[in-house]
Amino acid sequence: MVESEQNDGASVWHARAAACELLALSLRYPDAALVDIVCSGEWSEAAGEIWGALGIDLENDWAPAAGGMDLSTLHIEATRLFVGHPHAACSPYEGFWRAGDEGVQPLLFVNPHTVEVERFCKSCGLGQPEKTNEPLDHIATEFELLQYLAAVEAGIGVLFEGGPLVEDLPGGGAGAAYEIFMADHVLSFAPRLALLLENETRIPFYHNVSKLLVTYLEREQLRLQGVV
Repeated sequence: MVESEQNDGASVWHARAAACELLALSLRYPDAALVDIVCSGEWSEAAGEIWGALGIDLENDWAPAAGGMDLSTLHIEATRLFVGHPHAACSPYEGFWRAGDEGVQPLLFVNPHTVEVERFCKSCGLGQPEKTNEPLDHIATEFELLQYLAAVEAGIGVLFEGGPLVEDLPGGGAGAAYEIFMADHVLSFAPRLALLLENETRIPFYHNVSKLLVTYLEREQLRLQGVV
């Protein structure tokens, strides 16, 4: 179990919540709103501000993400990377990666790691959205959970009505729950996903997303190990 750092102030947790929100937005299936903020420069500006607040220096050699950017291009690349049949070039599901580690056939929904993620979400008061059947171990969904927990820890998020109290969250608090989930789930597969995404993508935007993901996860892993 990982204990939440007592010297992390609300501003740091606020920055973590913002980082997780940006990663979740960037890794879910794209929509027109994402294209708008990328092409306007808002996406890159937000990344620089958030990662700077966390003390992470981003490389200056990012490809111009807005170059030739439109929704059709983004849909084609996201489909190839994250949805492709019979195998996505870069599967976004924790259960897929964990099954590979164990040498078993990856199955959505019914694999034990997906079930573990669903149970953890329920213990935080979260469940499957209505009219959806997306497994909760999708990397974007996992970052949405981390965003929620970090926001609660920062004092800017509100607990879901009817859900557990803060002290009833895993580890006894929102920050502790964030760190448990980061250590036990996200860090078990997302660093490898980030590197594969960097190697596989054919467009600048996902190259930049991979940089954000790599640097954020590296920082969090070192922090949880007590190195930074």
